[in-house]
Amino acid sequence: MCPCPQDNGQTAIALIVCIGLVIVVKHLWKGWPTMSSQIRSLIIVAAVVSSVAGVAYVRSGANCGTGEQAGARLATSSPASMPAGTSGGQATRPAPGGPLPRLVDLGAGKCIPCKKMAPILDELKKEFAGRLDVEFIDVWQKPDAGKPYQIKLIPTQIFFDASGKELFRHEGFFSREDILGKWKELGVDLSGKPAAAVERAVPTAADSRPKDGICFMCDGDVGAKNRVLVKGQEEQIVLCSPHCLFIYHSSLKEPEKAEAVASVTDAISGKSVPATTAAYLYGLDTKGRPTVLAFADREAASTERQKSAGNVLDWQGLRRKELATRCGFCDRAVYPEDACPVKVEESTHTYGCCTMCALGVAARLKKDIEVEAKDALSGDVIRVGTLNGSIASLEPKTAVAWAGGKKAPDGKWASTGCFKQAFFTSEANLKTWLDKHPAATGRMVTMGEALASKMKLTPEQIAGACKLGECK
Repeated sequence: MCPCPQDNGQTAIALIVCIGLVIVVKHLWKGWPTMSSQIRSLIIVAAVVSSVAGVAYVRSGANCGTGEQAGARLATSSPASMPAGTSGGQATRPAPGGPLPRLVDLGAGKCIPCKKMAPILDELKKEFAGRLDVEFIDVWQKPDAGKPYQIKLIPTQIFFDASGKELFRHEGFFSREDILGKWKELGVDLSGKPAAAVERAVPTAADSRPKDGICFMCDGDVGAKNRVLVKGQEEQIVLCSPHCLFIYHSSLKEPEKAEAVASVTDAISGKSVPATTAAYLYGLDTKGRPTVLAFADREAASTERQKSAGNVLDWQGLRRKELATRCGFCDRAVYPEDACPVKVEESTHTYGCCTMCALGVAARLKKDIEVEAKDALSGDVIRVGTLNGSIASLEPKTAVAWAGGKKAPDGKWASTGCFKQAFFTSEANLKTWLDKHPAATGRMVTMGEALASKMKLTPEQIAGACKLGECK
């Protein structure tokens, strides 16, 4: 944000005064030896006072500059509770053109966070034409137009009701979803009709597959020759592949314990063998996704290798391969082909093991990100950008998130895990997907709500994210 002092020529005046002061001091210096100590003291005091005043003046406006050097950080929001006439308090809004709620954004064309606001304001103006009055004021080009609003920083958004009363003001970048959420919080309905919630607390049909035929991690089918078992104290975990074993492995606080009690299925005999002593044929399918087959010994794996491409690996070699790529939020093992690419502030790339974890990278790293995900129904690409912990861009604009979860008796939702989360390009696609997945439970949330659920997590909660028993 940029501080927004009003100049009105003071800079030029200050410069002239400083030049004059330098000239006077130069002439006084010539007569310095002949001056009395009292006169010298007065001159020194005057010079110090002038210097301090000049430095204070420069510092008061140093951060405004051209806006290109201004940091685009999100500041705290301020309710319209300060007395009118005070700095940052309620402004007397000019008479509206009609009985509409009004959003006024005060910024500047060269201010970086203001530039981020521009497309959002344009969208709101078009989408809510006739329901919301949206105005942008460039306070650098038209300083007089911004004076009645008594702002301290740019950008500043001010919310007015239809009568012209200020309801709320916010300093800094404010995302589209945050703006619409604030209007809703203020009791202003811009939709024209109440939105029906999309949620499913209980399955519409039970999963008919046998329990030992469903993968504990991904809900996929468990075949007779790809079954992986992890023996527990009370029950055994059934997984559909060695890859899901490593996802499970990286979801534990003490993964080494799981290795010792895990077994895989020999692809030839169908018998169980200890995971740590088996040999593995590691290859790639036509899409570049890894394929892993387990064998009782290296000789059997080498024989199979003659029929198909790949490399024979022992447990440690497979372990290195499987754990080489991790989720940037929860640290689970991922295949890039299954994950959501995440770009971090134009320089670093990582992955989210699911759509929600992809958004969580912003919370873990405290940096702006760009997420690329696919519609769980159609496969169409969805792109989400963040700025200072809020949604800054969303393509398409209609995209929504599905927060897979279980609803407790007290009404609170708990996540059902990474494999139950999804993005959709529209609410209609989500509803079609729900029809095809009768066992799915959860609720639809906006991208802003999905991101906010991650941004509010504490460092301790993030450290335990997606660990079994602690999923958030």
